[in-house]
Amino acid sequence: MKCKICNNEIQKTFLNKILGTYVKVKKNEKNELIPICKDCQKKGMDYIKEKI
Repeated sequence: MKCKICNNEIQKTFLNKILGTYVKVKKNEKNELIPICKDCQKKGMDYIKEKI
């Protein structure tokens, strides 16, 4: 799985959980979950909103 902001590969744990988070973004009438890596997550929500 790749980060939607920086296109880096998101690492997974041995339980197949991602080392990052999902961000819910409203697109038209549906909500979409976008995977974000831990590096982009550290940069803050303002950075994420700017890139999406």
